[in-house]
Amino acid sequence: MSQRSNDSTISILIVDDHTLFRDGLRSLFTSVSDTDVAGEASNGEEAIRLAESLQPDVVLMDIQMPGLNGIEATRRITRTSPHIGVVMVTMFEDDESVFAAMRAGARGYVLKGADQDEMLRAVRSAARGEALFGPAIAARLTRFFAAPQSPAAPEIFPDLTDREREVLDLIAQGRNNETIADQLIISRKTVRNHVSNILNKLQVADRSQAIVRARQAGMG
Repeated sequence: MSQRSNDSTISILIVDDHTLFRDGLRSLFTSVSDTDVAGEASNGEEAIRLAESLQPDVVLMDIQMPGLNGIEATRRITRTSPHIGVVMVTMFEDDESVFAAMRAGARGYVLKGADQDEMLRAVRSAARGEALFGPAIAARLTRFFAAPQSPAAPEIFPDLTDREREVLDLIAQGRNNETIADQLIISRKTVRNHVSNILNKLQVADRSQAIVRARQAGMG
């Protein structure tokens, strides 16, 4: 596990598929004395390789990128290098994206419209092993946990995983695989695998029968 002294430079890996955005972040972090850009990546696969070879203190990770998305890349990086702090930097502020990032092991979540001070605070907090979420995201989390919780209902289709139930609910709403992949921020191949598992576990022949079973159970 890497150790940093309090006065050492924070090494950063920037991951975003937009060159202009990477350029802006690089300019910011080269303009202050305690941060340094160790490398840049434009997709999730490249981010994983560079994180492994460079071992930066912090990875700034976009969510939506061609190929492997930022959530899955974060999951893999934090699994193999838990000392690296990943901060999501994205335009998405919906609950699903925020909680998916948290489940993947992200230490921060900052919107792309954040000012420079907020971005620097997120990076410095992640480098210290702390978690920091921007004001807009923190307010969203507060509202979510403050909302009255309904009594727990009996679990529907207990043989399914939580993610498979999510996928089945979207299928019952009439969503296709492409739409499901975009909404859950997972690959189309992963959606196809989930659908295949759902059909097997429900012992139904096709998607239409799965929709009937799901709607009978109140899903969709």
